[in-house]
Amino acid sequence: MKSTLQGKTALVTGASSGLGSDFARRLAQLGCGLILVARRNDRLREVQMEITSTSTISSTHTIPIEIIPADLNAPEVPRQLYDRLRASGRQVDVLINNAGVGLYGEFAQVPWERTRDMIQLDVLIMSEMMRLFIPDMVKRNFGYVLNVASIGAFQPSPTYAVYSAAKSYVFSLTEAVHYELRRTGVNCIVINPGVTRTEFLSVAGQTPTLYQRLIAMDSASVARIGIRAMLKGRASVTPGVFNSFFAWMMRFLPYQFAARLADMAMRM
Repeated sequence: MKSTLQGKTALVTGASSGLGSDFARRLAQLGCGLILVARRNDRLREVQMEITSTSTISSTHTIPIEIIPADLNAPEVPRQLYDRLRASGRQVDVLINNAGVGLYGEFAQVPWERTRDMIQLDVLIMSEMMRLFIPDMVKRNFGYVLNVASIGAFQPSPTYAVYSAAKSYVFSLTEAVHYELRRTGVNCIVINPGVTRTEFLSVAGQTPTLYQRLIAMDSASVARIGIRAMLKGRASVTPGVFNSFFAWMMRFLPYQFAARLADMAMRM
């Protein structure tokens, strides 16, 4: 059966590893051309070569894949990226806002410069990417935007306080924009993964706890669930039965009790 994304083009940020590269692999399987953006040029090339060698549109045509090494944490990069693609005539039909980072540690002890950079990437850059690319999708009456939040969006999370707050922003913004776009051909969805087997914890500065190792989901499975929900027009998806139940349960708990549970989970 022909995919809705056959012959379309997806822009994936943070595409050099983890969820970003798995989103790219899944989109390529659906016949979608790719524009992969991340800081690490060598890792981007590895992903490009792997997908090129395993994904084809037909027996004679490979999936078109462009790599763009860029540090999205630089404030000028989103506009530069948008202008570059527009000048080259490249049309973005799917935007995967996956680039992001977390920081582990108590709020008053994490260096402010690192916290500020995280807010820049997880909140401001993500928002600007949406603002740049959505209007063109609306004009064409076709498009998908998938934003990566976290199960932490549903609760205050000690030791991940700012990260959790940033992902609450991502969740709320996406739900609102999804509603605003309801009469267009554009769908905006937020995915809220729990612990996933990626580089996230090591980059954040946390040694995985027993609890995290036990409940961690495979990155490829999370990406597959997200893309499937996106194509169904969902506004939000939380992968995994345990994660879904946990997110639902948080709605009924007092904030300080939820914070205590989150703190216990990060230390078990």
